[in-house]
This record gives sequence, C-alpha cells and structure tokens, in this order.
Amino acid sequence: MSYAQARLPREKVFRDPVHNYIYVQHQIILDLINTREFQRLRRIKQLGTASLIFHGAEHSRFTHSLGVYEITRQICDNFQRNYPTQEPGDGGWDDRERLTALCAALLHDIGHGPYSHTFEHIFHTNHEAITVEIITSPTTEVNQVLRRVSPTFPSEVASVIQKTYPNPQVVQMISSQIDADRMDYLLRDAYFTGTEYGTFDITRILRVMRPYKDGICFAMNGMHAVEDYIVSRFQMYQQVYFHPVSRSMEVILDHLLGRANVLYQSGQSNESFIPHLLLPFFNNKFDLEDYLYLDDGVLTTYFTHWRQSPDDILADLAHRFLDRKPLKSAVYNDATKSLLPHLREAVRSVGFDTDYYTATDDSYDLPYDDAYDPKMTYPLTQIELQEPDGTLRELSTVSDLVNAIRGKFTGDQRFFFPKEMLNPGDDAPELFQPIYNDFINYLQNDQLIQPQGRD
Repeated sequence: MSYAQARLPREKVFRDPVHNYIYVQHQIILDLINTREFQRLRRIKQLGTASLIFHGAEHSRFTHSLGVYEITRQICDNFQRNYPTQEPGDGGWDDRERLTALCAALLHDIGHGPYSHTFEHIFHTNHEAITVEIITSPTTEVNQVLRRVSPTFPSEVASVIQKTYPNPQVVQMISSQIDADRMDYLLRDAYFTGTEYGTFDITRILRVMRPYKDGICFAMNGMHAVEDYIVSRFQMYQQVYFHPVSRSMEVILDHLLGRANVLYQSGQSNESFIPHLLLPFFNNKFDLEDYLYLDDGVLTTYFTHWRQSPDDILADLAHRFLDRKPLKSAVYNDATKSLLPHLREAVRSVGFDTDYYTATDDSYDLPYDDAYDPKMTYPLTQIELQEPDGTLRELSTVSDLVNAIRGKFTGDQRFFFPKEMLNPGDDAPELFQPIYNDFINYLQNDQLIQPQGRD
C-alpha cells in the first residue's frame, strides 16, 4: 500500500468543543499534525488582540486548522456518498482529490506569524506566501511528509492555497465566500468569544452543499441556511473582528514594535533589550527559519523586557499592551476628518508623541459580493443555488435578505488617542485643563464626531 493510501490501523480522534470529534484516518494527516511547523500553531492565537476584549478567546491557529480539516473531511464524505463522478466532466466528485483537499485544509494557515495581521503590516510579510513556502521548501518537515506521496504533491497542495489548482471544487472547499475556513472560524470564534449571533446551521449547509462542473453550489431548499451564515458573518465582523478596543490594542502593538525598530535602527537599543529573534525582520533580511522561530510567546517575552527599557515611549507602550490599557477612539468620516490635525495638536501639546500615541484606522467588510470579475487576480466566487432541474441561480437574485446587503461595505474609520485626553487625572497641571476641554469640544463638534471607547 502506498503512503497516499495508508490508513491508520484505528482512526484517531481529537476532542473539539465545536465539532465534538475531529476524525483522523490517514497516516499523512497525523504525520503533518506532528510536524514542527504545525505544532508551532498552538502558540499563535487565532484572534490575536481580541483575546484582550473577549477573555475566552484563547483558542489557537492549531485548533482552527484542525477544524477546517474536519469540515473538509465531512464535505468529501458527503460528496463521495451522494455525488460521485460517473464519467469525466460530469461535475461529480472524484474522490482521488480527497487527500489534496484534506492536506490543503489542514495546512491553509500554517504560515501565520505572531499576532498575525499586525505582524504582517509592520514587517511586510505575507502569510499566504509563507504558507506556500513552508509547503514547498525541502527544509521543512511538512514538505518532507508531503513528498512521501510524490515529488509533485507539495506543489499540488500549495496550488490550492494559491487558487490555481485545476479542480475548482477543491479550491472552493478551502477558499470561497462560503468555505470550510470561514465556517470553522465563525463557529469557533463565536464559541470562544461567547457571541451567540455568530452561530449558524452548519449541519444543514453541509447537507445541501453539492459539487458541479465549475465548483460547489447549494440546493435551493437550503437557501435559508445560507442566509443565516451570511448574516452571522456580518454580525461577527461588526461585533468581534472590528471591535474598537481590539483595534486599539493592535495600534499599540504596531507602535510598540515600530518603536523598538526605530531604536534599533538608530543605535539607541540597550544591549539587554535587543530582541535578537526579531533582528532579521528589523533588517529586512529574514528567511523561513527566522520566521518559524517566532510565535506569540516570543513577542510577549520581549514586551516584558521592554517594560524596563530606558526609553520612556517603549516602556510605556509595553506597559499599555501587557496591562491592557487601550487607547480611546472616535469615529470620523469625510466631513469630519479635517478635525484630526486639531486633535493631534492637542495630544502633542500635553506631551504625547503623536507618532506613537495617535493613529487612524479604517476597517471595512463586504458581507456578500455578487460581482464576479474574472480579471481579478483571485476572483470571488458567487454563491450559487441549484434548482431541482439543475439550473443555477446566484444567491442575491433569490434572497431578498442577501440582496439588501450585497455589494455594501460595512465598517468605520477611527481616530485613536490616549485615554488621558478625556480624563487627565488629578495630577495634571491646571495649565493643561483648557487643552483637554478644547479636545473634547472638537470631538463633539456638530455631533459629527463622537468618542467611541467601549472597554
């Protein structure tokens, strides 16, 4: 029996709060889970700074990746049982694709770095590109496991991540507007944050999901389950992923790492505070091995050292991040952004460096996009509903609910500033009081800009 066909003598299960059990039947899946690169995901939180707002959100990229694998496994089982291919090109499921789909599902997030998207923004990394590198580099344990299937198997799995794999059914299982990745993170994040509105009927969705020649569609009688998924996703972005305090902590994290980089580049770093594992990134000369040394714990250790830095800004930002002292924020728009220079000047005038204690951030999401554009690098796939006669209809043409939100971005723009600007404390000099009053007056100017600072 070949390695690709090798099954465990007895299937292994992982207890999971979302899926109850995660079933591992293939030797290669268990071997991939046991690699150094995959085990590293245990040390990277799925939601980054959101755990500072939703205290239960301590789950990791490891648990999410297992969940995406499990949903993909269930999809493959359903397709093979109910929609197997009978002849080439008939749009049915060819179960020879199963192993590629399962490996891609398991490994889709393996390139995430510590604090994921904030780290990417600062050091200009790309987790998808690094995922592909981990899969295809001969230096990794993941690659060595995959090559036991065939010399080309790593590149085949990587092409699913890159959305260039020739079978669109496999690609859409992992990456589409309703895929195993999104379904798991919505359910998992809702569970661990305690936000019930993030849940949806995944059992029904998997039941009505089916393959066709150009990808994956859903039975027309499952429309309401798909609607529920779309609304759940919308709610999670508004209430969890775009939470203003989480974004505030991301701003502090960004400025903290940025300050450390500035001090290093200018030669002002105290030897005892130099983050040696970050130096390849400060110097923009990192390789895959450098990247794999990093996780949330490594950064947190450096932040703890920086609390005692002789640089006041670095020490204060470390304190604010570790002790959860978020910046406050105010929503602004095109009509009120002209007030921002006045607000920054008020912050500067009381002694804060505006490069490190103010920021703007915009967070927007498109709940559902029906505008398929094949010219895009990675064109979005529409959600297709299938009539009993096989006719396909795009979701928003059938669902009034989805039609009402299609193509509409939701989110806001925020200006972040120190909480002290709203409450300077008893020890603030009386001379500064007019400045604080002036700052608040600008915030409330014509009711166009309102302070938002839910803790």
